[in-house]
Amino acid sequence: MDTTNNRVIEIAYDLYTVEEDGQHLVERASEEEPYRFMSGFGLTLETLEKAVEGLEKGSAFEVPLTKEQAYGDYEEERVLDLDREIFTINGHFDHEHIYKNAIVPLQNEEGMPLMGRVLDVNDEKVKMDLNHPLAGADLLFKGKVILNRQATEEEVQMLIKHLSGDPCGCGCDSCGDGCDCGHDHNDEHGHHHDGCGCGHCH
Repeated sequence: MDTTNNRVIEIAYDLYTVEEDGQHLVERASEEEPYRFMSGFGLTLETLEKAVEGLEKGSAFEVPLTKEQAYGDYEEERVLDLDREIFTINGHFDHEHIYKNAIVPLQNEEGMPLMGRVLDVNDEKVKMDLNHPLAGADLLFKGKVILNRQATEEEVQMLIKHLSGDPCGCGCDSCGDGCDCGHDHNDEHGHHHDGCGCGHCH
């Protein structure tokens, strides 16, 4: 199989954390709603991408990752106390989206997107954890290749457009109910479904 970059890959998998007391299922992508991504753009975990990019449709795989190959160590310095006013819209605190355990899209100082989890909200501060939810964990992917084909030039350009700032690369103004591009843009861990041929953002 041609394993050059820009392959559209879909995989169904079970994702486990590997701990002293055994393996614990933390996420599943079904055959009906597989994890979709395009190779060569660094949008998924490198070890996982390299393991599946050369596999034919229908091939089974099992890919273990150390925490260093996955999301690194959990870092206490990535837990921040942010001013409530950051989350104020027109003078009103955004209670709809900012509450304990909410996953919130943020940007770093360079403008790069990242996800934070709200640990606590008080009258002055919002305690936000910017660690990946699976930081510090060794992982194991067990799954099956649903699709592996060369991307079209249109798909490549769509993804490039998405990465350059278009919300979903399909030309719509948002990836909410008004988007008819057919892509799944949501993920409970904030690292997956990103649409436009890149699928989950591991």
